[in-house]
Amino acid sequence: MRKVIIVGAGAAGMMAAVAAAESGAEVVLVEKMDQAGRKLRITGKGRCNLTNTAPLKDFITHIGPDGRWMRNCFAQMFNTQLMEFFEQRNVPLIEERGNRVFPQSGKSLDIFLALINDLERRPNVEIRKNCAVKSLTDDRHGVRLQDGTAIRGDVLIIATGGLSYPTTGSTGIGYRLAEEAGHTVIPQVPSLVSLTCEEPIPQDLVGFVLKNVGLAITLPNGKKLYDGFGEMTFTPQGIDGPIVLSASRQVSRMLHNGEKLIAHIDLKPALDEEKLDRRLIADLDSNGTRIFNDALRLWLPAELIQLALTRLHIEYYKRLHQINAAERKRLLHFLKDVTFTLNGTGDYNTAVVTQGGVCTKEVNPKTMESKLVPGLYFAGEVLDLDADTGGFNLQIAFSTGFAAGKAAAKLPDPAI
Repeated sequence: MRKVIIVGAGAAGMMAAVAAAESGAEVVLVEKMDQAGRKLRITGKGRCNLTNTAPLKDFITHIGPDGRWMRNCFAQMFNTQLMEFFEQRNVPLIEERGNRVFPQSGKSLDIFLALINDLERRPNVEIRKNCAVKSLTDDRHGVRLQDGTAIRGDVLIIATGGLSYPTTGSTGIGYRLAEEAGHTVIPQVPSLVSLTCEEPIPQDLVGFVLKNVGLAITLPNGKKLYDGFGEMTFTPQGIDGPIVLSASRQVSRMLHNGEKLIAHIDLKPALDEEKLDRRLIADLDSNGTRIFNDALRLWLPAELIQLALTRLHIEYYKRLHQINAAERKRLLHFLKDVTFTLNGTGDYNTAVVTQGGVCTKEVNPKTMESKLVPGLYFAGEVLDLDADTGGFNLQIAFSTGFAAGKAAAKLPDPAI
């Protein structure tokens, strides 16, 4: 029986422990916090979007930097198998828009309990809490704790997560352990996170939600980096919401490297400029005596009026029949392209995942075993893998955990 040490009792670590234990290994699951699965229990705002039913070909396009690397891992546990795993443990699931899968109860706790109950009933699994890891043992198959004691095994799985939500125990220790073992670790930045703006956000806009808008992010020279449609909101520092989180995956590293980017918000994405201009002409003609300030409600929610007045430089008391062609074009441009200069992102306290991590070129994509140190495995967010919102990141965690646990438990072939 192999002794498998797993560091990190999150989604990847607990799944690795289940897979290793089912394969007959003795498992020691080491967790620095006083409770396992803290981040899992708050994921998806407490609802836990555990996977996505998109077919494999589409699924991997949502993963970076190279989604194809996950093919061998997904061959062992993909969305269907993951759903069966939890349903067999009495967690009914439901599919919602965007192919997103949740527990039917709407509670992340049910996902956590399915895993922890499975582990706690197994005699070959030991869960050690309040065990902060300091370093690897000399053979790289165990760990030394902060108090100086060592936990030794035949193989080691590092599943410590990233840096996001540090209050749940994410400290980045896994990256340091990987470097200690000689691995290349890609620098980390927050991902699936809000973006900050150079321009101050008007108080009227803070907390305001824009639905069904277009968002594009470009370099200053106009090169497009992201183009999306959906819902977003304003924060005291910048912009947030589903399409902003998706955009952050494409631009976070650039912003953290000091580049400034431009966010373009299309308030009327259903109309091209020609159609919108015709509508504006008609509105101006039929409401000629109305004051511009009041008439802005024809095209904008009240929360955006002050920003429009500031940006358009049109006297608020002007009658609509006095609006000239140049002013109408400025209004048209504002409705189709409200711009903000992006200069950063939110921090790890609000980032859903971490971008960067252990270089996947140095890890076997089928077993999750290190190509540099036999008997050392990686799983979950500690790897340089991150994905869009929609259940993709948790599927990566569960799949890599399953593959690592299964492979780590396998006894080496006897010498011939």
